Amino acid sequence: LILLAFFNPLHYFKSIVDAQAVAFTSSSSSSTLPISLACAERRLGVSPAITAKVLPIGATINMDGTALYQGVTALFVAQAFGVDLHVVDYLTIISIATLASIGTAGTPGTGLMLPTLTLTAVGLPLEGVALIAGIDRILDMARTTVNVSGDILVSVLIARSEKELDLAIYHDASAGEDIDFTLR
Repeated sequence: LILLAFFNPLHYFKSIVDAQAVAFTSSSSSSTLPISLACAERRLGVSPAITAKVLPIGATINMDGTALYQGVTALFVAQAFGVDLHVVDYLTIISIATLASIGTAGTPGTGLMLPTLTLTAVGLPLEGVALIAGIDRILDMARTTVNVSGDILVSVLIARSEKELDLAIYHDASAGEDIDFTLR
C-alpha cells in the first residue's frame, strides 16, 4: 500500500500510452516487449536491471487481462443460457482463469480456445464460445492492453520496493517524450 502512495495513475497511463497502443493493435504481449521496456525505463525511471527481469516474465506468465476475460466469458455464457452458477462453480472459474493466465502464450488469438476449458469445467454449453467468437479480436486487443499495462506496473512497483526507481524521471512529465520507436 505504501508503494502505491507515490503513484499518479494519469501520469502512469500517459507514460505507457505507446506500449498500450502497440499492445492494442498487435494483440501480442511478446511483440510489445521492446516498447514496454523503453516506456518503463525512459519514461517511468525503472532501472534496466528490473525491466530486463520483470517484463519478459510478465509477457510470458502474467496475463491479467486473460484471467479477467475467462471469468467474464463464463459469467456471460451462464447468463446467456440461463444457467445458475454456485459457489463451487465460481471457485472453479477463478482457479482455471488463474492457471490460464499463467500458461497462455502472448500471441494473438490464443485466448479464444481457453473458454472451452472453463465452460466445460463448470458444465456450461460450449456453444457459448460461438457467441464471443465474432468479437474475439476486439476482446483480444483489450485484454492484451490490460496484460501489458499490468506488467509495466509490476516493474514500477518492484523497482520502487528495491530502490531501483529513478523518481526524478518518474515524476518528470516530459521524460522520454523523444523516444524513437522506429525500427532500424
